[in-house]
Amino acid sequence: MADVSKDLFERGVRVMPGGVNSPARAFGAVGGEPIFFESAEGTRLRSVEGREYLDYVGSWGPFLLGHGHPAVREALHRQVDLSTSFGAPCRQEVELAELLCESIPGLDMVRLVSSGTEATMSALRVARGFTGRDRVVKFEGCYHGHGDSFLISAGSGLLTHGVPSSPGVTAGTAGDTLLAPFNDGDALERLFAEEGETIACMIIEPIAGNMGVVPAERHFLERARELCTRHGALLIFDEVMTGFRVAFGGAAEIYGIVPDLVTYGKIIGGGLPVGAYGGRREIMEVVSPVGPVYQAGTLSGNPLAVTAGLATLRELQQNPPYQRLEALGTELQRGLQSAVDSLESINGTINRVGSLITLFFTDHEVTSFASAVSSDTKLFASFFHGMLEESIYLPPSQFEAWFLSAAHSEGDIERTVATAGQVLADLDGSHRREST
Repeated sequence: MADVSKDLFERGVRVMPGGVNSPARAFGAVGGEPIFFESAEGTRLRSVEGREYLDYVGSWGPFLLGHGHPAVREALHRQVDLSTSFGAPCRQEVELAELLCESIPGLDMVRLVSSGTEATMSALRVARGFTGRDRVVKFEGCYHGHGDSFLISAGSGLLTHGVPSSPGVTAGTAGDTLLAPFNDGDALERLFAEEGETIACMIIEPIAGNMGVVPAERHFLERARELCTRHGALLIFDEVMTGFRVAFGGAAEIYGIVPDLVTYGKIIGGGLPVGAYGGRREIMEVVSPVGPVYQAGTLSGNPLAVTAGLATLRELQQNPPYQRLEALGTELQRGLQSAVDSLESINGTINRVGSLITLFFTDHEVTSFASAVSSDTKLFASFFHGMLEESIYLPPSQFEAWFLSAAHSEGDIERTVATAGQVLADLDGSHRREST
C-alpha cells in the first residue's frame, strides 16, 4: 500500500513550518512522521491509506459525543445550505450565549470568539481593564494557548517574574507574568503577600490537561479563590479542555467554586473553530462596544460553529453521557493500572478525572509540573508507537490527556486494555533483557 501520509508530509515540509499547522501534530515528542486522516465516524479515524484507528484524541477534546454525531451533522448540513458566514449577527449566536449563561453559575454575559487561545488572551485583557492592574499569575504546567503572556517559563527561585520561553515574546510582557507552582498553596500565599496589590488576575486550568491530566487539589483552589477575593484580583478558570467535558458545568461544577471569568474552546462549537469568555455582568460590561476594552472578530459567532455548538450542548443536556463516561473511564483506568502493576522494570501512575486520563511513566504521584516531568518520555514514545502499530491512536505526547467519548464502547475499552497490556509486557521484557 502506498504511504500517502509520508508523501503528504514531505510535500507539507516544503510549504509549512515542520510540515504541519500545529506543533502537536508533528510527532516531535515521539519521533516518526504524522499520519494524515481523511474521514472519521464515532470513535474511528480513517487514514489517507484507508487504515482504521481507534481514536483517543477526539480532535483534542471537543468530540465528547464522538466524531460525526448525527444531530450535529444534520444541523450543519442545514446551516451550510443557508450560509457559512455573515460577518453580522445571527440568531444562533444569541441562542448559544443564552444557553451558556443559563447553564453556568456566575456566567451573566459571554463574548464568543474563534478559538480557546483568543478566549484566554481576551480574558486577560478584560481583567486588566477591569482592575486597572497589569500583572497576571499563571501556573507551571498549565497551558492557555500561544498568547505572549502565556509563553513564560520560570527563572531562578520558587516564585519569580517570568522569562520568555519563546522568541518573539518580549521581556516586558514576560515581566508582567508571575509564575507559581501548581498545587502549592503556601507558595501562592507568599506570592500574593509580596505582589497582591499589583495582580490583575490569576488564570488556571482547574484540571490541567497539558502536562497530562493533573487535577488541582480542592483546598488549593479554595485558597486561590480566597486570595483573589482578598486582594481584589480576578480568578479565571480556563475550561477550554474541561468545560462541558468533565461535567456539564465543567470543573467549576465539580469543585463548587465560581470563578470571576471563565474561558471555553471548541467543545462549545461541536469541534468547529470557536471559543468564548464570560463572567459577571459588571466585569463583562467593560468590553467594547459597551465599555473601553476593545476586542473584535469577523468570524466571532460564526453560524456554522454556533450551530454545531448548539446541537452538541443540547444533546448533552437531553442525553447526559457523564455517568457512562465515568464508568468507561473507571474500567480503562483499572485495566491500565493492572497492566502496569504486573510489570517488573517499568513504573507507571495513572491520573483520571471523568473522561480525561493520562498514563505517566514514572514511579511518582503526579500532582504538579515537577512530578509530571519525572516521566520517562522515551518509554512513552515506544508505548505510543506500539499502540499505533495496533491501530490505536493516542495523543503523541506523554504530557497530553487521552479523551474518551460517549461513542466509545465497552468493547473499545477491552481492546485498548488488552493491547496496552501486551505492548507494556513487550517493553518490560525488552527492558529486562537490556539490563542483564
